[in-house]
Amino acid sequence: MKCIAIDDEPLALKKLTGYIEKTPFLELVKACHSPLEAIDTLVAESVDLVFVDINMPDLNGLDFVKSLTNKPIIIFTTAYSEYALDGFKVGALDYLLKPFSYNDFLQSVNKALRQYELVHGAKDEIDTDNVIFVKSGYKTIRLNVNDITYIESQNEYVRIYLENDKPVMTLLSMKSLEERLPIDRFMRVHRSYIVNLAKITEISRNRIVYGKDVYIPVGDQYKERFYQYLDKCSLK
Repeated sequence: MKCIAIDDEPLALKKLTGYIEKTPFLELVKACHSPLEAIDTLVAESVDLVFVDINMPDLNGLDFVKSLTNKPIIIFTTAYSEYALDGFKVGALDYLLKPFSYNDFLQSVNKALRQYELVHGAKDEIDTDNVIFVKSGYKTIRLNVNDITYIESQNEYVRIYLENDKPVMTLLSMKSLEERLPIDRFMRVHRSYIVNLAKITEISRNRIVYGKDVYIPVGDQYKERFYQYLDKCSLK
């Protein structure tokens, strides 16, 4: 889906466009700093989805959406929850309350994708729960999350270890990966490690064992949650 993002706050716009760019079924047409700039883009380009802040100078997001004759799918992004009802009254599909995570964003755009497919006919849908795309050097690599064994932080980079394949290095934060990966299958167990819970071979002396040679420590601040998971899964 082709989309535009509208926000007068540069940092909020940068975060939003970053989420768009790493979502495989979205194509960013333009990042706009005002609704007036977006109107010119909508005249020149075919756009399927608009992300728009509500509280902006000159022309607010609600009035901007009301002014559109051929409305794309609308998702409002704002820090003010009191605008939610007004947003739905003008036909918005969804409402993202700042600050929102990539998981929140993904739930919203999956809803937009389903609506888009109802109108335009279903296409092959990328399974966003089981696929991620990461940049490694000059390449963008598609990874099946079920193939990930564990992830290790290495200064500014992370190394993603895969089952039956070589590791992938990428310039991402552990926090962004932690937010993106399914929480029922992956867990942060250390400042430097995220693990695939289904791939654990054994736990020994506060270390997670993968195969014969990999031992991952469980950090003090992560022990309670990890051992609660173990207790829940253990036979008694």
